[in-house]
Amino acid sequence: MSENIRIEEVDSVEKPPKARVDSATENIERKKDYLEGFLAQKPSVPASSEPDGDLYEAVIAALKEIYDPEIPVNIYDLGLIYNVEINDGHAVVSMTLTTPHCPVAESMPGEVELRVGAVPGIGDAEVNLVWEPAWSPANMTDEARLELGML
Repeated sequence: MSENIRIEEVDSVEKPPKARVDSATENIERKKDYLEGFLAQKPSVPASSEPDGDLYEAVIAALKEIYDPEIPVNIYDLGLIYNVEINDGHAVVSMTLTTPHCPVAESMPGEVELRVGAVPGIGDAEVNLVWEPAWSPANMTDEARLELGML
């Protein structure tokens, strides 16, 4: 089966017409700027970083998503988090581990730093690993004790 291919040679191609712009711009009114209301708004006050504030609660929620790999309880309810301070988007978390020989001693603080730093409104996070006071089961919340059958 052979098909015929037709070749056509051209010497020139007509240029397409240019767009015409009417020079009578005096009669054109600018339409109302749809961003005017948005641009006139004052910046919203950042979420409170005090306990019970939105930003503080978001950080606590992030901490509650991190679980100890050996105990099926999150690190906040387990009582490993001693303190959370937030100042101008900088979060400082003081925490401990169940023992200094905990197998996640090297990785857990880094995970806490990453998770807290990922909370919207937190610019950077810092984790201070402390050993005093030592962790004890008394640090756990009632929810954690219930989960572990200790209540």
